[in-house]
Amino acid sequence: MTAPESQGHDIIVIGASAGGVEAVREVAARLSPDLPAAVFVVVHSSPSSRGLLAKLLDRAGPLPASVAEDGAAVAHGRIHVAAPDQHLLLRAGHIHLSRGPRENGARPAVNPLFRTAASSYGDRVIGVVLTGNLDDGTAGLLAIADAGGVTVVQDPEDALYPGMPSSAVTQVPVDHVAPLAAIPALLNRLVLEPRGVPAAPSPVSTAEAEDGLDWLSHRRPPGHASGLSCPECDGPLWEIRNGELLEFGCLVGHRFSPETLAAAAAASLEERLSVSLRALEERVRMAERLVENARERGTSPIIADRRLREAERARRVAAQMRELMEASSRVRDGEAAD
Repeated sequence: MTAPESQGHDIIVIGASAGGVEAVREVAARLSPDLPAAVFVVVHSSPSSRGLLAKLLDRAGPLPASVAEDGAAVAHGRIHVAAPDQHLLLRAGHIHLSRGPRENGARPAVNPLFRTAASSYGDRVIGVVLTGNLDDGTAGLLAIADAGGVTVVQDPEDALYPGMPSSAVTQVPVDHVAPLAAIPALLNRLVLEPRGVPAAPSPVSTAEAEDGLDWLSHRRPPGHASGLSCPECDGPLWEIRNGELLEFGCLVGHRFSPETLAAAAAASLEERLSVSLRALEERVRMAERLVENARERGTSPIIADRRLREAERARRVAAQMRELMEASSRVRDGEAAD
């Protein structure tokens, strides 16, 4: 049924990434069949994903689950799952889907769902961060906390991929940290608890929460220039601070948390190095072919020798480029291990 004004916490938003399908399925399997709340789920997925998560959740537990539809009512007793390549956003009373700029390299991303839930429903929201790499979900969970909602994080030591839970626990005043097995019962209890004193209204407008950044319409930069470039569009990035929490965004609307930005920058560097290496290897092959051609035609030894030196220089530069790529990969692998 359509969600009425509630005295309890009747909006549950769940975010996960790597390992998230199994984690969310375990939660869905043990939710109460008469849960007086609407549940919204974002798990990072590929744009070409078949979008089977809703069917898995529908089969897993007592609550019906379906892919979220634009304009659909926010209904108690249902699980709404983000569709591939679309942000799942909440407005007062209904769902909104968006093909807006990717956040933390993902669409759907966790932060837009959490942020819009906080903006539209305030202290009625329960935000849940489950397993995943890097730190999507942290800024959104902080928005929920600031709006007076309840924050729940899977114990990082219990998570298959602890990055997202660890980031949330470190940077957000989390209300509950629990192993995955305990989260369904915790949610069943929290939705029945009355809310406390309402929090002050969020200073974030609906448009800013929905689109991530409402900078273009204001024609003003969102914060301090960072001196960095957006991995998505190569535009300048600006620093945005919410208390101690730091994010980066460009004027297009791409938005990054620090860990995700570092990972995206490393991937972008590796891609560009690969392009440069391919060009160098082609130059080596061309120089070698010119040497062969010079010898076949009986060209002056001076010209042949010059071609040979060009090929050797190109080979040395290509070898150095390979070493640089290997070093970059080792740094990235070391950061992932940390």
